[in-house]
Amino acid sequence: MPARPLSDETLHLIDAVRTALAHRSDVEERALFGTHAFFVDGKMCIAVKGEELLVRLPPERHGELQEMQNTRELSPGGGMKGYFWVEPNGFSTRTQWSFWIDEALAYNPHAKAAPPKKKRGIAKAQPATPKKVTATGARTKGAAAKAAKPLSKKPTAKKHSIFEADD
Repeated sequence: MPARPLSDETLHLIDAVRTALAHRSDVEERALFGTHAFFVDGKMCIAVKGEELLVRLPPERHGELQEMQNTRELSPGGGMKGYFWVEPNGFSTRTQWSFWIDEALAYNPHAKAAPPKKKRGIAKAQPATPKKVTATGARTKGAAAKAAKPLSKKPTAKKHSIFEADD
C-alpha cells in the first residue's frame, strides 16, 4: 500500500526544521519510525510527525521537561528518557521555537549515537564450500560458490511518497 502524502502543515514544519539546521553541514534527513527525522552528527536530534516535533534532550532533565505545557513523553512508561513530543502550541512563538531547537542542538554532542546499521544489498561473504569430485575425477562447484557472485542489479532510487502519483 503506498504511503499517504504528507499534509501541508507537516511539510511546512519539516521545512522550518530544515531552515533552522541549514547553518550546519552535518545534518542528514531520513525516515525513522514514521517520522521525518533530522540526524545531527549521526545522532537523532529532531523529528517531525504530523504537526508535532520530537526532540531529544538530556535524560537527566526528563522530570523537569515532562512538567512543561504542550509536551509529552515519547514513552509514558519512562523507557525513552529525554525524548519528548512538542505540540504546535509549544513552539508557536519564535522564543518557544528557538528554545526547542537550541536545547536539542545543545544536547546533541553529548547524546549517544545508535550503532551503525549494516548496509542493505551487500552480500555477506560465504565460507568456501568444498568442491565435489565426480566419478570421472572432475570437480564441480557447490551452490554457495554461485551465490557469492556479486549482484549486477542496481538498487532502485527511493521516491518520496508525494511524487508517486506523478509517474
